[in-house]
Amino acid sequence: MLCCPECSSRKLYKAGLRYLRDGSTVQRFLCRDCGRRFSESQSLNKHSSKGSLCQIGAKPYAHGLVENLTELEPLKDRLAGATDNTDVKGKIVEFLWFLKKEGYANTTVKEAVATIKRLANKNVDIFNPEEVKLLLAREDDWSNGYKQNIVSWYQKFAEMLQLNWEPPNYKPVKKLPFIPHEEEIDQLISGTGRKLACTLQLLKETGMRIGEAWKLQWTDIDAKRNTIKCVAEKRGNPRMFKVSNTLIAMIQQQPRNNQYVFGDTSVSGHRRNFCRQRKQLANKLQNPRLLNIHFHTLRHWKATMEYHKTKDILYVKQLLGHRSIDSTLKYTQLVSFEKPDQFKCRVANNIEEAKELVEAGFQYVTEIDSKKLFRKPK
Repeated sequence: MLCCPECSSRKLYKAGLRYLRDGSTVQRFLCRDCGRRFSESQSLNKHSSKGSLCQIGAKPYAHGLVENLTELEPLKDRLAGATDNTDVKGKIVEFLWFLKKEGYANTTVKEAVATIKRLANKNVDIFNPEEVKLLLAREDDWSNGYKQNIVSWYQKFAEMLQLNWEPPNYKPVKKLPFIPHEEEIDQLISGTGRKLACTLQLLKETGMRIGEAWKLQWTDIDAKRNTIKCVAEKRGNPRMFKVSNTLIAMIQQQPRNNQYVFGDTSVSGHRRNFCRQRKQLANKLQNPRLLNIHFHTLRHWKATMEYHKTKDILYVKQLLGHRSIDSTLKYTQLVSFEKPDQFKCRVANNIEEAKELVEAGFQYVTEIDSKKLFRKPK
């Protein structure tokens, strides 16, 4: 079976024909992993000591890459000459490596490449910016936020190809996030499998992004102190969380197959499993509100609850790891949960009792008959 002579990958595209002087043709291929263009004969002779791809003095690197003593052919030269549909596939691969060289994360690169592929699957000439604009104008079912995302990634694609592109102006409609009841979150946790329930409990108590939770390693868990370290995504700030004994016990029940708490599988598969179990539970409990709960919904819920408990927006900003306070301010616009029946009240007769109440999270309210009143949200 054919494989790439550079990285040994079998994920190949047919990249047109190479015409020889005698009139014969040779099939050309394009590697989807490293972007190398090669012919079938080069692939078959990759281990030959006399072949043009002889790896004399080469040394192995991660993911099967090798370094030749001769200068490697530039990526853009490998992709040059592709035509028609092959040209589209080749430029998408080139776009992938363009973003990687720009320093984007793998998940971000995957999203960007998928966006350009969706445009190409719409039978649009992705090398013609005016056709892309016309497609966006015709698609009335697409939201402005979705169109803005397409525009931003196509702008990077046009930048790579040096196309003359004037991006259209799509402004997404701002919406407040859906905030479920705590009972609904607990229903999901108790009604799903062990691994999924642990994930939901972690997101509920910490407000992590799902990507941050998925990168959690066993060395980040301190079972004695009940703390969890979080390596931030999106250039955010790292955090440390104090969690419950329940969450620590659920984490300890996960199998230790590798360094990651939730294994080294793809988060997209875990998300599909969550959607399936969520749908089954919503039908069983006859509660369609459960279908509005996603992994990121628990982050919104945690931020909202913490703000209405503390009224400290800087604390919530630190909790979420936001770099800018503007990202946190939207939680101040959500429904107020301050109702008299949602508070616990205590009375302190002396300084020692007041100190204990403050340490327990109670806040001072007022003083009546020389007694100090404290309260704390339930």
